[in-house]
Amino acid sequence: MRSSLLHFDRIKSDSDFNEHALALFYYQFEKNSVYRSYCDLINLNKSEVREVKDIPFLPIQFFKSHAVCSTRTQPKSYFESSGTSGQIRSKHYISDYNLYHQSFEKGFELFYGPIEDYTLLALLPSYLERDHASLVYMAKEFILQSKQPLSGFYLNEWDTLKSTVDLLEQKGQKTILLGVTFALLEAAEKFNWNLKHTLIMETGGMKGMRKEWVRAALHQHLKQHFGVKTIHAEYGMTELLSQAYSSGDGIFYTPPWMKVSTRAPEDPFEIQAVEKTGGINVIDLANVDSCAFIATQDLGKLYADGSFEVLGRFDQAEVRGCNLMVV
Repeated sequence: MRSSLLHFDRIKSDSDFNEHALALFYYQFEKNSVYRSYCDLINLNKSEVREVKDIPFLPIQFFKSHAVCSTRTQPKSYFESSGTSGQIRSKHYISDYNLYHQSFEKGFELFYGPIEDYTLLALLPSYLERDHASLVYMAKEFILQSKQPLSGFYLNEWDTLKSTVDLLEQKGQKTILLGVTFALLEAAEKFNWNLKHTLIMETGGMKGMRKEWVRAALHQHLKQHFGVKTIHAEYGMTELLSQAYSSGDGIFYTPPWMKVSTRAPEDPFEIQAVEKTGGINVIDLANVDSCAFIATQDLGKLYADGSFEVLGRFDQAEVRGCNLMVV
């Protein structure tokens, strides 16, 4: 059964997605004891799920308190969420790294083309300072796959970063500067930039380093200081193996094997119509070995074309390293 669920990246249509999502639900209902217990708790029987809209979403907090696994294979390792000292961190146990590669490699290529076309400069100081960060894992693999000699991580090496970007700009080399928000702000304000061939991609994350910004004001500030027309962004989290991307204005698009919906803030089981602010639910079909149906603590708004906007977090949610600015 599991083998039939591994080809999520072949999904081309809504009907493909729905068929795959239902098959994965039935599999995880049987194989994932945490998810099954949650379904039992809310009195949901497998026979009641006939359409994707019937599938329940597991609250993301379960990744903090339980090992959310859909396989009996001993996990190879785990990804762990960021957080301040004393916080309980989410753990996403990984039995098959190929699923992560399959998702982040093909997802990136769908939106940006081959990684080999880019030099990737990763400005992820808070993540490099800890183990088990999925974002660092992904960036490291992209750096290796880019095969560009100047691709790499930068940790408080501001002058080296500036001279590297200047050299790449002179060569006309397509470049991505991928960074957490507070590090991009520091880089933007340290130097005079006028970028023509470099794409700025923020991953969110202040970690208490600086005051929180409204996203529109943040992006305007970064655009002015870097001399670019748009700020790109990546939406992902420890508990997911897939990412959504924004090419500007904070509007995110998902790959075909990932879908977002929103739930009513006052009723976690009510799925809302488009363009209403609510809690973000994610179906990530790459999460074969954990749980593919997750109710996050992010607030957002879904649009008719399937794109979405992230507007902040629920008030009671813990502040995490990847948390986004409230508007």
